[in-house]
Amino acid sequence: MAGRFAPRPTRTTARGGHVPVPAPAPRSEDALPDLDLGLTLGPLRRGPADPTFRTTADGSVWRASRTPDGAGTIRVRADGRAEAWGPGGGWLMARLPALLGAEDDPTAFVPRHKLLALTHRARRGLRLTRTGLVMESLIPSILEQKVTTDEAYRSWRLLVRKYGEPAPGPAPEGMYAMPDARAWAMIPSWEWHRANVDGKRSAAVVRAARVAHRMEEAAQMPPAEARKRLELIPGIGPWTSAETIQRSNGAPDEVTTGDLHLPGIVGWALAGDRTADDAAMLELLAPYAGQRHRAARLILLSGRVPPRRSPRMTPGNITGI
Repeated sequence: MAGRFAPRPTRTTARGGHVPVPAPAPRSEDALPDLDLGLTLGPLRRGPADPTFRTTADGSVWRASRTPDGAGTIRVRADGRAEAWGPGGGWLMARLPALLGAEDDPTAFVPRHKLLALTHRARRGLRLTRTGLVMESLIPSILEQKVTTDEAYRSWRLLVRKYGEPAPGPAPEGMYAMPDARAWAMIPSWEWHRANVDGKRSAAVVRAARVAHRMEEAAQMPPAEARKRLELIPGIGPWTSAETIQRSNGAPDEVTTGDLHLPGIVGWALAGDRTADDAAMLELLAPYAGQRHRAARLILLSGRVPPRRSPRMTPGNITGI
């Protein structure tokens, strides 16, 4: 069956957000029904070695975040219960329901294609997370602009480990909270170079970091207004703002445009058209107005992607220049 076996994930397909989480022990009476941590929190992980994200054998997901109160670590068990440490621990616990999708309404999604109906049923544990934190999604999204997945993940990993701080509490070894805004703004140009981040992307990160408080305000705005706020920064366009607001604001309708692969994947899944562009993709998703991002997520999770016809993009490396 076409699309049954997906190729090695690209950054686009990885945004489907499926992180394998070990099977938990039998759930207690206070467990959250149908919660799938791997699906719900998966989009927050930037690669398998992300120093801010970890899954453990007991079915827990660990996250280290930079909150308005400082660094914090939260451990979310498979049944949705959690505990947190560090100056930002209280902030993270107060926003745990939103993180796990309590503000999301999956019943608002009405499938109009067989593929989406089947995937929606199979992935009933999917909730759209809302972190309430803009910079922790904005910066890695900037790093992912116009480069391969592996390049972006490596840059994020190197910079967080060098300029972040060890995750508070009994976090798994090697976990770090990302740097604060001042630390991002003070990274020397040669360190960006060593992390394989070109001047255009590093400049965008620095500009955003210098007005980080204004960026964070976007987490409390309606998604469309939040994206306009982010796009005031040179170097942040529709692709980056959508990728950020999907996570920080839990926005079910903010579909990503300007992506190299997504239009073709959506076109192939819904109309058998692998050459679809943004306009064609938006037309196909029009019946899902208000839930277009969820529809795209479900398409990515379905595994129905067009067969590859061209070689993979060759990773770039500016570190030796």
